[in-house]
Amino acid sequence: MDPAAAPLDQVRSLALDLPEAEERVSHGQPTFFVADRMFAQFRHDHHGDGRTIVAVKTADAEEARMLIEAAPDAYSRVAYFRAEWVGLAIGGEDTDWALVGDRLARSWELAAPRRLLEAGGR
Repeated sequence: MDPAAAPLDQVRSLALDLPEAEERVSHGQPTFFVADRMFAQFRHDHHGDGRTIVAVKTADAEEARMLIEAAPDAYSRVAYFRAEWVGLAIGGEDTDWALVGDRLARSWELAAPRRLLEAGGR
């Protein structure tokens, strides 16, 4: 069995439960969009880094830096992404799926169009 299958299924379920979310492949990775704006990307052993993460947006580079400094085992910089993105480690037995769901939802909110947010968002 593919070691990435179960975490990807979990991420997919959480991401696609958000309003108007859709999944497409981007740069070979399962990527999640709302209104054609990316809000998350699943990465497993991306370029041989040995990690399984979900990349999510933060409000800005400062929030990303603070998350990474506060919890370096959980958060990391995401190669090839802007500074406001963080990688959230997933897939281990101790994965906090509630936290993953919250970070996906927050990232969705940062990418979603105003009409969705004004309609009550998630």
